[in-house]
Amino acid sequence: MSRTPSKSFRCTVISETVSIALRRRRSLGASGKLFVQCSESDCQYIDANEPPCPLTLDLFAAEIQERMAPRSE
Repeated sequence: MSRTPSKSFRCTVISETVSIALRRRRSLGASGKLFVQCSESDCQYIDANEPPCPLTLDLFAAEIQERMAPRSE
């Protein structure tokens, strides 16, 4: 499966534009959960996707739906 391309996103926590991408957490023996990865590695909320971080899976709703479509056929 190809990787989802990154998007530009204006982060209100750090007041900068960052790159975000949809990623899957690695886990042994199973598919990990999806999360939104931010290019700003110094952010204290890196890869947390929890408030006050504005990154949510909703930012990639179309991509997630596209990934799930082949499974439902």
